[in-house]
Amino acid sequence: MSDVSPQTRAEIDGVGRAAMRRIDPGTRAMVVAVGVVAAVASLLLPWVAGAPGWQVMATDAGGPFPTFFSYTMTTFAIVVSVAALLTRLWVLAWLAAFGSGITSVTGMWAIWSLQTGAAPGPGIGLVLGVLAVVVLTFVWAGAALART
Repeated sequence: MSDVSPQTRAEIDGVGRAAMRRIDPGTRAMVVAVGVVAAVASLLLPWVAGAPGWQVMATDAGGPFPTFFSYTMTTFAIVVSVAALLTRLWVLAWLAAFGSGITSVTGMWAIWSLQTGAAPGPGIGLVLGVLAVVVLTFVWAGAALART
């Protein structure tokens, strides 16, 4: 029989369960931070016909695909990534990875839609945003899979 009281055993088990819900991003945290900064910077750079990303998001100036990408990028690559980095919760890391993966696809659609239409083509901000989201997808997937 053990010398540990039932209250202590319950507390130890609770700490173990809490640790299982956490991740340790380690050096990935810096890559995530740079990716989030790049995503925010992309919102300030031109996306469609000289309109910056924040304006595309606010006024629907770029059409449906760039607008949808701006919303999903802001939600998953910026808000969820920052929340996952601050809380280090495993479920938020998976949500950031999954959401950034979907956002990567919508970003490719946004670039494609601008290249195939009569629009002047994608701006540097849109391309930077897609690259940032692709990097965040792989970094968050690696962090979520390497849970300790």
